[in-house]
Order: sequence, then C-alpha cells, then structure tokens
Amino acid sequence: MERDTEADGILGSPVRRMAVYSLALNISLVSIKYLLSLVTGSLALQADAVHSLVDVFASIALILGLVISTRKSPEFPYGLYKIENVVSVIIALLLFLTAYEIVREALFREGAAVTYDPLVLAAVALLIPVPFLFGRYEMRVGRQYNSPSLVADGNQFTADVLSSAIVFVALVGSASGLPLDRVAAVIVALFILRAGWGILISGMRVLLDASVDQTTLEAVSRIILAEPAVTDLRRITGRNSGRYVFVEADVAFRIGDLEQAHRITERIKEKIRDAIPRVDRVVLHLEPSSSTHMRYAVALGDGGGTISPHFGEAPSFAVVEIDRSSGKIEEMRFIANPYTGVEKGKGMQTARRLLAEKPDVVVTRESMEGKGPAYLFAEAGVEVVRTDIPLLKDFLQSLRPEEGPQVDGSASAADLPQA
Repeated sequence: MERDTEADGILGSPVRRMAVYSLALNISLVSIKYLLSLVTGSLALQADAVHSLVDVFASIALILGLVISTRKSPEFPYGLYKIENVVSVIIALLLFLTAYEIVREALFREGAAVTYDPLVLAAVALLIPVPFLFGRYEMRVGRQYNSPSLVADGNQFTADVLSSAIVFVALVGSASGLPLDRVAAVIVALFILRAGWGILISGMRVLLDASVDQTTLEAVSRIILAEPAVTDLRRITGRNSGRYVFVEADVAFRIGDLEQAHRITERIKEKIRDAIPRVDRVVLHLEPSSSTHMRYAVALGDGGGTISPHFGEAPSFAVVEIDRSSGKIEEMRFIANPYTGVEKGKGMQTARRLLAEKPDVVVTRESMEGKGPAYLFAEAGVEVVRTDIPLLKDFLQSLRPEEGPQVDGSASAADLPQA
C-alpha cells in the first residue's frame, strides 16, 4: 500500500482525483439512463436512473469527506480521518435506501407498456461494463491508498452493474412478452443490500475504535522487541482512523537518560512507519525496566570455561540468567560466535549478535573503552564489565561471594565448562 500525499486543491491527490472521476461518471450515467427511460417508459430504467442519482449524492459526500478528513485543527489534533468512515457508512445507508426503492417499485407499481427499441437495448448493453470496470479500478486505488470511502464507492459501482443487467433483461423480456422486470429488480436489490451491509460493518468497526488486525499488531510488536534497549512490551493497542493506523504501546526500557531514550523511540517509530503501511501516529509510553533477573553475557575462551581476553575473537558466550534477590542461576546457555573468522569489524558484528540476546551486562577480560562495541552497548543501555577473573565459575561465584550463586532448574554446577 502507498500513502496518499495530500496537496492543495480538489485534484491534489490520487484519491481525490478518483472521487471527482466518480462524480463525473455518475452524472453521465444518470443523464443517459433518465433519457432512455423517457424514450422507453421502462420502470427498470427509471429506477436505475434514480439509483445512479443516489450515487451522485454519494460521490459529492465522498469528495467532501476526503477534503475535510485531512484537515487538522486545535479542536481536532488527531485529524478528521474518521470522516471517511462516516462517508462510507452514509454510502451504505444509501445503498439500503436504493434497494428498498427498487423492491417497492417492483412490488407495488402498476405495470406499464414498455417501448422496445433495438437502439435503446444496445445503449443499455453498453452501460453494463462501464460502471463495472470503473468500480474495479476505483476499489484497486482505494485499497492501494487504504481509502475506505473509495472502496465503498467502488463497491457501489459494481452493484450498479447488476441493476444495469436487470434493465437489459427487462427490456429483452418486454420484447419477448415475458414479465421479467419485477423479479429481476428484487434480485438486484438483494445484491445491493449485501454490498451495503459489508460497507456498513467495515465503517462502524472503525467508528467504534475496533482494534486493528492481529497480524499488524504482531508485526509492530516484533519491531519494538527487536530494539536492544527494550526489555519488555507490556501493552500494545492499535486502531484505524480513516485510511490510517494509530498505534500505542507501553514499553519497558533499561535506558535512564531521557535524551538517549528519546533518540531510541524515534528510531523505533521510523522503523514501524517504514515496515507497516499507512501508520500515521505511534505513541510509545516509556517505563523503567523492573526485571527481577539480571542477564549476563560472558565472553568465553577456547576451553569454554575460561573468560576470553578478546571480545571479538571469543568463540562462544555464556548467557546466564540470575535471580536478583536470591542470586540463583535460573538459566545458563551457550551461544557460538559466528564472526571469529571475520577480518574486519568482528567486534561490531559480535556486539550486534549479542544484543539480540538482550543482556543487561556484558563481561570480558578485554578493555572495551573507546571501542565501537562499547558505544553500541551504551546506546542500548547495556553495562560492559571488564574482569581479571580468568574462569567463568569463579566469576559467577564472585557475584555472590558470601555463598556463591545457587543453581536452579536446568543449570547446575556440573554444567559449567571446565578450563
């Protein structure tokens, strides 16, 4: 999908241009159908002309809705995007009204003689594909720019195809002496009701602030959680407003610096807008991280049980989850470093890989001061600790020197690699 770039003037955007084309076509259809109804005296043609006249008013409402919906003011700081959905609901109601009029005319109007003319029949036949082709194109443009009112208007044009086909059948039936006019009109009315119901439900969901689809929310969640500084996504909601999506989330950060946190949130917002179509507003509520655990990432040497003196060349890392209150090791796992053989930039690539594990502390025997990985970790709020302790088990012991870290669950003292 693409974002419809609004510009000044009624023809300033693809959506508005399509709405004006819709109005012009509807006026043409009304004029032609009304003239043909005068020539033939056909009830079906007259009803179809009235149907198209309703479409003219719907097109005018559509254009006004598109113009007004993008205006923002102090009274409406979030914009008037929902006007498009109001317009689509109005169009749905007009569809219901049209269907009612067709049924009423078919059931209660007295029959009248219809003048058959091959030229009129040919003209009506030519009218059938015009609204169908335009409606399909209008719906495609509406979906491309996510304009619910254009999609609704396109649906209405496709409904016009049915009514035009009914007129054609009625005229053929009149020429053959078959009373098909009324039956066909009722069938068309049922199709129109079905189209109107779908448009009404879609518009009302947005007006009642129904949530956006789960797939979109999951995609936004993945983008937020991929940020290394984010420790938890506590709540996420989203709603549609016209063509656009509003997203709001409560995010736990390990960052304490406000300027740094602002920079990271702006980066997240930009990633969301780039990845998710038609996102207009992203609001992230920042909350301090309140994890009950600390996650250490320790650079290991060749033996697996030693702490590596070189961060980028460490063949593996121990990721250790420790309970803050009890000091127990809740989990310990080992991940390989795929960048040890890289000639340039191995430290930065290793740091990026490690940030995917969301550590709170990175431990190494190498001084990281002034180096690229240190800045990368600092940006994510990850503490870098240099230690002189050579063995992993001794370092873990030092975290709780009075008793040593207690091992629980899948981790045990025997799991620690030996030097």
